[in-house]
Amino acid sequence: MIDLALLRDQPELVRRSQIARGNAPETVDAAIEADRSRRDALNAFESLRAEQNAFGKTVAKAPKDEKAALVAQAKQLAENVKNAQQAANEAADAAASALSRIENVVIDGVPSGGEENFVELRRVGEIPTFDFAPRDHLEIGELLGAIDMERGAKVSGARFYFLKGIGARLEIALMNLALDKALQNGFTPMIVPTLVRPEIMQGTGFLGEHADEVYHLDKEDLYLVGTSEVPLAGYHKDEIVDLSDGALRYAGWSTCYRSEAGSHGKDTRGIIRVHQFNKLEMFVYTTPEDAEAEHERLVALQEQMLTALGLSYRVIDVAAGDLGSSAARKFDIEAWVPTQDAFRELTSTSNCTTYQARRLDVRYRPEEGAKTTNVATLNGTLATTRWIVALLETHQQADGSVVVPEVLRPYLGGIEVLRPLGWVDPDQADADEPAPAADAQVAE
Repeated sequence: MIDLALLRDQPELVRRSQIARGNAPETVDAAIEADRSRRDALNAFESLRAEQNAFGKTVAKAPKDEKAALVAQAKQLAENVKNAQQAANEAADAAASALSRIENVVIDGVPSGGEENFVELRRVGEIPTFDFAPRDHLEIGELLGAIDMERGAKVSGARFYFLKGIGARLEIALMNLALDKALQNGFTPMIVPTLVRPEIMQGTGFLGEHADEVYHLDKEDLYLVGTSEVPLAGYHKDEIVDLSDGALRYAGWSTCYRSEAGSHGKDTRGIIRVHQFNKLEMFVYTTPEDAEAEHERLVALQEQMLTALGLSYRVIDVAAGDLGSSAARKFDIEAWVPTQDAFRELTSTSNCTTYQARRLDVRYRPEEGAKTTNVATLNGTLATTRWIVALLETHQQADGSVVVPEVLRPYLGGIEVLRPLGWVDPDQADADEPAPAADAQVAE
């Protein structure tokens, strides 16, 4: 929900934000009118109810011979109160509907427009080049015995997969690297529920125009989350949190689910756009004043991860029309994928200001004795399954092997190079010693 004081006092600011997002500015006028009608209806109800309460006392004190007439008036007044309450409820529902069309107010400097109108902020790392025809991540994964799409489809359908052998180890290594990074930077690790109630999904802003991308279990009325952001945002619902010692920082590790509705056949090959994946998500509760600095901090942690993994990437300032309803600003980091000759998104980090906290009623007290106010929330990816795509393609070699980034080697038992199944060391080919097992990944 938008800050009502902001909507009432600075409607032009909200109107500009809606226009930047590609939304009709008339939504602001409709929300202001609906809010006004809601308040008028509520005031009318409360006035009648106060009149009813006062009249009830009059009836109680009235002489016996006057009570019959007064009771009839009381019944009529009760009917008026009932009608007024119904009108107030209807006005409240209409206001909620109108206000739901007002997305979070974008921060000054966010580019206007849609998906293609982002602003590139910087590029880091050299674009990898090869003296051989590079393989895509799925071909590499199959050579390594790391990815099995065929059996994933057999078991679960299109866009499901198995990570197998070194593929499974690689993802676990990546996630553990990210977890260590989070721990070193003051994040509390969390294993979170991946099924949440409707009010939690609604509160984080995921049941708007993209609700069809979310899996829903009708019988239980629970939603499968597409990111740990959702349960972590709901973790402190209806609470007053203590920020006296600084921000609350959580790192949620979970499996995530997305229906990918509307993707229209994009990225159907491999594990770029799938229905299920793992992710380590950073989530922060902080003061509104510190939110923009915290946003930069999250981006810096993501960049440190990608740099350590030897990936070439760029940071973009996402345009307002591509933000999603909760984000006031979002930075994406896109890594170079050689066989696509393009940068592809690996991380997003969003500053949601007080939008989610207002919907979920998460507050803090700025100082002792002060009135509570809503916190700001931020989220950002620190590692996810899709990173394997860029890792395999960037660090591949002509024979189908993949050099393991040094930072990941301790998490893989010291393995320096991932070798294709059945690989035989040419230096050992004529030796009397037996070759390594077909599925072995040998440290060098």
